[in-house]
Amino acid sequence: MPFSDHPDAQSDVSRHLPLTPAVFEILLSLADGHRHGYAIMQTVEARTGGEVRLHAGTLYRALARLTEAQLIEELDSSSDGETDERRRYYALTPGGRDVAAAEARRLESQVGAARAQGLLEGTT
Repeated sequence: MPFSDHPDAQSDVSRHLPLTPAVFEILLSLADGHRHGYAIMQTVEARTGGEVRLHAGTLYRALARLTEAQLIEELDSSSDGETDERRRYYALTPGGRDVAAAEARRLESQVGAARAQGLLEGTT
């Protein structure tokens, strides 16, 4: 049974929210494929224009917690088949994808509220 179809899936997802910005960035970086830790750091930095920089300690502690929570899994290779025994590769689990999507919806709702209150440029 897929994670999102499980009867307790919604409560499982909710217990992870809200995500820290670092954790959300990690999940976003894995949304389109498997990556090793250094590639996750590079992807996050590039996507955020350097505004978010994950330090190795922060990244690997978060990866350990996400693996323990079964939101990501460790793999032997990247999504393009690259293997390097010195690297650990990570991928989103179905539950991790559900949690990331729920966080995106939560943030979208907050941005909508800010827009409605005229806090964003070009809104009334």
